[in-house]
Amino acid sequence: MPSGNVHNLINTGAFLVIAGSTAYARQQGLVSPSWPEILAFTGSFFIGTFMMSPDLDLAEQNVNSKKAWGPLGFIWVPYGKMFSHRGLSHTWIVGPLTRLGYLTLLLAALYYLVVLLMPEMKSKITFENVPKTLEFWQPYILGYYLSQWLHLIADGISPDMRALGRTFKKKKR
Repeated sequence: MPSGNVHNLINTGAFLVIAGSTAYARQQGLVSPSWPEILAFTGSFFIGTFMMSPDLDLAEQNVNSKKAWGPLGFIWVPYGKMFSHRGLSHTWIVGPLTRLGYLTLLLAALYYLVVLLMPEMKSKITFENVPKTLEFWQPYILGYYLSQWLHLIADGISPDMRALGRTFKKKKR
């Protein structure tokens, strides 16, 4: 299993290949991502690589992703205690969702704490302008998940569709 630094190098190298290939394909007229889409993909890819890697399930230790949060790194310690290393947090679909869900819960708790302590802020913090179309979110999702999947591949974890089928298969009585 590679170290955090090796994971970061693998992902950065893969990103350079993706960026170069996309630039070439864009120049040839084969693809036409907009600059906002390119920036969304890039940002979410690097957040997924450096700040929200599957190794946050080791957050009680001093892993790279926890260090990337600086003084806020402590917020990932409970996540590390909830998930065993290379367990659910190292799965292909649910694993990345656990980190997004955990972060969403923390932000929701912060929002409600702010509103509780300063009720006047409720009218100033709105979510009306958050885009709700999947098309808007696709580059973010793609960048984040690709960064996670490269980590899992480097760890030797493959998406085993047979295991997924066994998980949802009805048990015979």
